[in-house]
Amino acid sequence: MANPLVSVIIPAYNEEKTVGAVIRETSEIMDVYGLPYEIIVVNDGSTDNTERVASSTHKATVFSNEPNRGKGYCLRRAMKHAHGDIIVTLDSDGEHKPKEIPDLINPLFEGNDIVSGSRFMGNRSDPTTKLKQVGNQFFNTAIMALTGKQITDSQTGFRAMKRDVIEKLHLHSDGYEIETEIIVKSLRNDFCFKEVPITVERRKYNGSKIKILSDGKKILSTIIQSSFLEE
Repeated sequence: MANPLVSVIIPAYNEEKTVGAVIRETSEIMDVYGLPYEIIVVNDGSTDNTERVASSTHKATVFSNEPNRGKGYCLRRAMKHAHGDIIVTLDSDGEHKPKEIPDLINPLFEGNDIVSGSRFMGNRSDPTTKLKQVGNQFFNTAIMALTGKQITDSQTGFRAMKRDVIEKLHLHSDGYEIETEIIVKSLRNDFCFKEVPITVERRKYNGSKIKILSDGKKILSTIIQSSFLEE
């Protein structure tokens, strides 16, 4: 990849207090990094001022869903409109640090296909609640049992991917299970997958939108289906 275009995708649902800062910080680090880039925000049927705040940032292209469709739908929609050779995804709630985007992109130039940020490597942060840590470890173990490959953070939303690789995964998920689908399909198809440590701060506004039981069932189902079903 010579001077590739980077598409940074930011799904957002009722994140008016943080999405503006995430866009600005993303733009600042990408300007310093030096690669051409675009920022795509998908407003997922927000009932607050998320769309207005995102649209007021001139470097962001904003798409809106009506009604709320889910994180996976947002990512898949943005990928269809993205022009980049490299796709970066990060959350809009301020937990991810845009300044670490280069840490995810750089390994792609070393032969890796998908690079995921792990909240559980390097002791860099106190990433999430104990309940969610237990759930994440359960899903990590299920993935290892079905793919034979070990990972540390199956539920991260912060990653960088080569566009031609992500297109071969044929993603279908509409909800939070999109994270698991990306990982399992990349491992199953023997793409070069790498994890790198990231710094995470717990969200300051609102609560997590993940529903432990219903979303947990979808994630487990996605792990099983993505491990065995052929495209």
